[in-house]
Amino acid sequence: MTVHSEQKINLAITMGDLAGIGSEIILKALHKNPFADFAELTILGSRLSLENIYDDLQGISNVNLAHPDELTIIDVYTPDNVIWGQGNAQTGKASFLYLEKAIELTKQGKFDGIVTAPIAKYLWQEAGYNYPGQTEVLAQKSSVDKFGMMFVGKSPYTGWVLKTLLATTHIPLSTVAATLSPDLMNVKLDLLMETLKRDFNIDSPAIAIAGLNPHSGEDGKLGTEEKQWLNDWLNQAQQKYPQAKLIGLLPPDTMWIKPTSAWFVSPEINVADAFLALYHDQGLIPVKAMAFDQAINTTIGLPFIRTSPDHGTAFDIAGKGIANPTSMIRAIELAIELCKNRRQLLC
Repeated sequence: MTVHSEQKINLAITMGDLAGIGSEIILKALHKNPFADFAELTILGSRLSLENIYDDLQGISNVNLAHPDELTIIDVYTPDNVIWGQGNAQTGKASFLYLEKAIELTKQGKFDGIVTAPIAKYLWQEAGYNYPGQTEVLAQKSSVDKFGMMFVGKSPYTGWVLKTLLATTHIPLSTVAATLSPDLMNVKLDLLMETLKRDFNIDSPAIAIAGLNPHSGEDGKLGTEEKQWLNDWLNQAQQKYPQAKLIGLLPPDTMWIKPTSAWFVSPEINVADAFLALYHDQGLIPVKAMAFDQAINTTIGLPFIRTSPDHGTAFDIAGKGIANPTSMIRAIELAIELCKNRRQLLC
């Protein structure tokens, strides 16, 4: 089959937990459909939920929404008695089924990628789905065992693009040191190198890599992992990827000074194309401090593109008309961009 780069991108958008802000931010993001020239968008979820949030918010001034009748919707499942802000096992079940259906149809070739609205992980557990999050479901149902959680954000101040990969994700802090290993770091760096080339057209990247301990261990005085194996791993990784510039192991507290300046002041300040953080909060505290409304979660290593807003269900503001759609808009924009980049490689 010949792939034409000028063809529109086909994206699935899952509605996430119906009691959260997913329905609202989708309708806000698709108001007047700013993506119409580039993509065909299909919403997987509940038409009734979209109609209800549309009706509920019509009386609020300054809320611009797409009308559900203007949208392409695949009705997957509607639980009974959805109440804004009050998620339960049924809304958890619904959000899982939406993701499952999107993966199924994408694997069949109907979609180029998936944009996922937020879910509540604990409600998945209540519904009987024992997964840490959407990332792990995407990987398992795509038969992928090497994958990563990467966060991408474009600065509205300078235009600089922040790209941060986590080496470990949803695990207790007490288990991070034991979970990290040379093999795991190789997997994550391999994924990052492949993603930068395939999805961002960066062949010879500069990658900043964090140490694990304060001051990167300070020669073993503040932790031994760097001295015992991380420094040796980094040297071997540099030999494996001579085309890359691997910068590290950087003290975790100062690694974010240059990207913060690049985000707020000038893109010329930064020297790294991407950042590899070793655990969840080490990477996501600075990312969310800089780019909470702009950062996008993208799962790397999948056979298709997946992006998601980097925020939760926001049950506390659901149904009030005040949810900010910026991260959803950016997630759709990034999915379109990355799908186009992958498509061009096939042409």
